[in-house]
Amino acid sequence: MHNWISFAFFAIYAIVILFCVVVVVTENKNPIRAVSWTLALIFLPVAGIVFYLFFGRGLKGQSLISNRVRRRMLSRSRSSQKNFAYTEVDPSQVQKIKLAHSLCHAHLDLGNSVEIFTDGPEKFRQLKKDIEEASQFIYIQYYIYSDDRLGNEILELLARKAKEGVEVKVLYDHVGSFSTPNSFFRRMRSLGIDAHPFFRVTFRKLANRINWRNHRKITVIDGKIGYIGGMNIADRYVEVSPTGRIWRDTHLRVRGPIIESMLYSFYMDWNFLRPADEVQTIIPTHYEICGDVPLQLVTSGPIDKWSNLVLCFQNAIASASKRIYIQTPYFLPTDALLKALQGAALSGVDVRIMIPEHTDSRMLGYGSSSYIDDCLKAGIKIYFYLPGMLHAKTMVVDDNFASAGSVNFDFRSFENNFEGNLMIYSEAVNRQMRDIFFADLRQSRKITKTDWKRRPLHTKLLESLVRLFAPIL
Repeated sequence: MHNWISFAFFAIYAIVILFCVVVVVTENKNPIRAVSWTLALIFLPVAGIVFYLFFGRGLKGQSLISNRVRRRMLSRSRSSQKNFAYTEVDPSQVQKIKLAHSLCHAHLDLGNSVEIFTDGPEKFRQLKKDIEEASQFIYIQYYIYSDDRLGNEILELLARKAKEGVEVKVLYDHVGSFSTPNSFFRRMRSLGIDAHPFFRVTFRKLANRINWRNHRKITVIDGKIGYIGGMNIADRYVEVSPTGRIWRDTHLRVRGPIIESMLYSFYMDWNFLRPADEVQTIIPTHYEICGDVPLQLVTSGPIDKWSNLVLCFQNAIASASKRIYIQTPYFLPTDALLKALQGAALSGVDVRIMIPEHTDSRMLGYGSSSYIDDCLKAGIKIYFYLPGMLHAKTMVVDDNFASAGSVNFDFRSFENNFEGNLMIYSEAVNRQMRDIFFADLRQSRKITKTDWKRRPLHTKLLESLVRLFAPIL
């Protein structure tokens, strides 16, 4: 009898595994990801199934914002309209602009100014100053909003502005802000701030929601000032850790017509899963010309038809003739992006990738390291940033293209997260970001083939093992 029960149990388990593998193979369009999940299901009994139920299923093709809501949003936004002012940009950038527009209606906005922050205290001093001067509305969206000194300072400012009659909305990611107590956000709402989590995770919907994270960091103030980049609201961006390490990130402050595209992105996320009768739309406004920088805001997410930022990055890399400089906290590229970078380096393009030597995720650190040998063989230069956690997400290509925002150079950002990056078509901004890259280079160490081969065998084996599961991390 005991043998019969054991046999029945294993038979049922085998059928479940087989069913999951069939689903993965038939529904997942990424073969590398499919192989990773198949390995997890086969070699991690029980745990593999649990991980797949929570993290394996995709959202592509699912309508999580109704077509009616989307049409209302598009009809009120200039971002839905085609723009053909390509004479204002270098002809070599036109293909990038057209691609971004085709993917997500990304409007080419001319006449903007861009201020780059690489210092957390400086960025948050300016943000608090802009909040204090707001007179109409303050819309804030962050992946992480922490209940710490910085978080409470900004909360007090927002509460004071709400009391003055300024409309204040705060959108935070529910998973990203798990460590922040609910009482903090209840206090925020009690002070007149309209604060909501994106894609709230509940026990009933745990498996359907925990893997999908809104990683965007977008702030819009009075329709005049916008912020976008990699910094969250947390003390680690303004204080040195007890170990003496810093969090080095990049954030942009922008002014000009690009603000409407940022407002459109914020409202799309704000209206996510809301019924049509509760939808709030953008009030048409005239956006002032504030500079000469052409910008496009490219957003991407698991519900999009295409992998928007992957395709934009592939196109930018393929078009490079001089240089490609990338800063990212995690380097787990898709196979297509890795080959594009290798092809660029082998054709004589100066390809440099900077990642932190001390990462905040040991597993992702091992995963990133597993790609270094492939890069070095192709002539790609790899640098480890030494002072602390490099959290910047930037790319510089040739002389007049750059990108900065929230997307990490890894599978999760490209496939599972809701992300947003600015595409910047400007020689001046490109030059600034190159200068920043080289300033960081002076605080980094270059990895050589000889040094890399000297890694302990157990480290190499661990890196190879983690790489097998890189597409599902």
